[in-house]
Amino acid sequence: MSEFNKKEHWENIYSTKPLENVSWYQPVPETSLAFVERSILAPDDKIIDVGGGDSFLVDHLLEKGYKDITVLDISKKALDRAKERLGAKASKVKWVVADASRFESDEQFAFWHDRAAFHFLTDPIDIENYRKVVACCVKPDGVLLIGTFSEKGPTKCSGIPIQQYSPERLTKVFEEDFELVNTQTIDHKTPFDTFQNFVFCCFRKK
Repeated sequence: MSEFNKKEHWENIYSTKPLENVSWYQPVPETSLAFVERSILAPDDKIIDVGGGDSFLVDHLLEKGYKDITVLDISKKALDRAKERLGAKASKVKWVVADASRFESDEQFAFWHDRAAFHFLTDPIDIENYRKVVACCVKPDGVLLIGTFSEKGPTKCSGIPIQQYSPERLTKVFEEDFELVNTQTIDHKTPFDTFQNFVFCCFRKK
């Protein structure tokens, strides 16, 4: 059996499925936006959306006047679709094709947003690498927001296994460098009229 190639998997997903036909489709990312608002960011604070693909968070951040936004995804096709949707506004955003667990940057971010990317890391080595990445890339007193399937959520997404989390388990992963601020559990309604239970944990960099 050949080794699973996650980049090829996601390039194929974004090449064959319209945005409104994927389970993570969310025209207004209300939960994420509420956490951004509570974080009281300045317009020029650096924000990164990790695993952002062609989601709509970047659209709403631009509308709210944020000026330093990075969108990272392993799929170039996903980012190309987002750029096409944004049109001229796409030039205001930094686009990065990368595996989040191997991401390197000279910048430090005030707000690191990850909705449904981290839970695809099931190898302990990848999880530890991701932990090290955020420890380096989030500035002191910066915010780390992680949203994953909860222990009541699905065990797979897009045909591949994920790692479920409780708030306690997520906190354990990041507690060396971050303090838990608050958590929220929500049911995300998919385009197929099913529900996925998510847990969001908001951390502050020590």
